[in-house]
Amino acid sequence: MNDLSTFCPRRILVCQQRQIGDVLLSTPVFELLKRRFPEAELHLFTEKKCEPLLRHNPFIHAFHLIEKKGGFFRQLAFYREVAALGFDLVIDLQQLPRCRMMTLMSRAPVRLSFPSSIFSRLRYNCLVRPEEGYASQTKVSLLAPLGIHWQGEGPRIYLTEEERRRAREILKDCGFKEGQRLVAIDSTHRRASKRWPAERFAALMRLLAGHDASLRFLLLRGPGEEADIAALQKLCLDAGLGQEHLLVPEPLPDIRLSAACLAEAALLVGNCSSPRHMAAALNVPSLIIPGASGTAWRYPSPIHAELRPDLPCQPCSKTECNDPQCLLRVTPEDAFALALKLLHTPENAA
Repeated sequence: MNDLSTFCPRRILVCQQRQIGDVLLSTPVFELLKRRFPEAELHLFTEKKCEPLLRHNPFIHAFHLIEKKGGFFRQLAFYREVAALGFDLVIDLQQLPRCRMMTLMSRAPVRLSFPSSIFSRLRYNCLVRPEEGYASQTKVSLLAPLGIHWQGEGPRIYLTEEERRRAREILKDCGFKEGQRLVAIDSTHRRASKRWPAERFAALMRLLAGHDASLRFLLLRGPGEEADIAALQKLCLDAGLGQEHLLVPEPLPDIRLSAACLAEAALLVGNCSSPRHMAAALNVPSLIIPGASGTAWRYPSPIHAELRPDLPCQPCSKTECNDPQCLLRVTPEDAFALALKLLHTPENAA
């Protein structure tokens, strides 16, 4: 079933379980499905932690948040409740066990995914070999039988005016003033092979502040990363950067308010993690030191850059490395030069 040119589904379920960045990268799928089938209801099957960044998305009719607790029978009841909505089309973007279970229990006439094993045809009746490229492009390429093709659409976060107002208040409470420019710093990562050394972030911030005293640095963090940020603050102070240059909101804003704070920035500098996808979704220029990460995570735009040394082993996507030259060969001076270019993009002209 690879010719769906006349198929017109009324209710569509997209399965994308995790992680937060990956789910955000699926938003072009909803935009293009709604453009192709304006009367259809679009539903998303995902994890609770991934829902906030897609909240207020005008193309998503409903969320079905995965139940991981309560035992087998409670989970089974949840799958049956979702399946009872009667989906004409299920699109599995990930094929994790829960996505596969939801697809099978939906009994949808069209179950679309990618070939992954000899068992794929037992679960899906429309298999599409995905295109290589940017992650959103790869996801959208599965929709080719529906006559849908990627035209450069990127991820999107839809912030409310109230969220933007509250973010400005949070930054003001941290000491951010009119006439200053904000650079967001994403220095944390759970994988050492994808984490640029904190002392290099500190050195970069010192170089930037020395060039432009109006710059202020928003130190992004997630739950449980307080010690990492405290260590980075100390490194910055030891490098001669004034405390007034460092903005650390207290208490930790939720992920939507963190995104709204990021939306106020002229630039994001960071590792390869979810904030880079948030920056792409908010049209904030970004400079990423990807380390071992692959090349599919960079949105193809001049305002989104990477510093990736020319090494035969890169990208390797390893989680551990005894000699991460992909990180160590990127100097603060390299990042400083590229950051200055991005700070002078048309998006930052104002």
